[in-house]
Amino acid sequence: MSSHHIVRDKQEPALLIANGEACQPELLGQLLEWSPTVVVLDSAIWRVLDLGIKVDVLLGDFDRDLDLATIRAQQYPLDVVHTPDQDKTDLEKGIEYLIGRGYPAVNIIWATGRRADHSLTNMTNIVRYKDQIRIVMLDDHSRIFPLVGRFEKWYEAGTPLSLVPVGTVTGITTEGLKYNVQNDTMTLGYRTGSSNEAAADGFVRVEARTGDLLLMECWD
Repeated sequence: MSSHHIVRDKQEPALLIANGEACQPELLGQLLEWSPTVVVLDSAIWRVLDLGIKVDVLLGDFDRDLDLATIRAQQYPLDVVHTPDQDKTDLEKGIEYLIGRGYPAVNIIWATGRRADHSLTNMTNIVRYKDQIRIVMLDDHSRIFPLVGRFEKWYEAGTPLSLVPVGTVTGITTEGLKYNVQNDTMTLGYRTGSSNEAAADGFVRVEARTGDLLLMECWD
């Protein structure tokens, strides 16, 4: 697969590749088109290199033996970032790396599927960074992002949209959905807004008073 195209550095989303289920080549190619920086977590590096992707940053705790000399020979220039902190996941470290270097946004792939514990942790942990960087997590069946302020987007009728709280979220109000809520409270494990959808062609609006809410555009 060819390298990403020339775009404006730090004005387009970086691409962060984890080590979950791979997405379809079409999705990967679309994201590479607009990603000036590709960051790969250490456990995924060989899978990524097999696809012929130009990697800019290799990041992780390197708790598995990696032949860095061979990797560097295939990828030059390559920034190798050792992040040994065991209190954070490699995905969190990758997001924090991009925040620290002033990136405004990141698309994350290969972060779901395979192990359920990794998928759940990756999806829910992104909310902690919602005020520091725009995050979208994608796979072949979903587009996941945290609610920041008031969300508004145009959808075709019937487009699935789920509201999933991380912890408890209060004051949830929606417009344009098939099942709207007004000043509602949702709690993960007890009450969520899964499998809702746009009621008609037009704008859907979502806001909440307190807490962290994930929005998930999903398709089968």
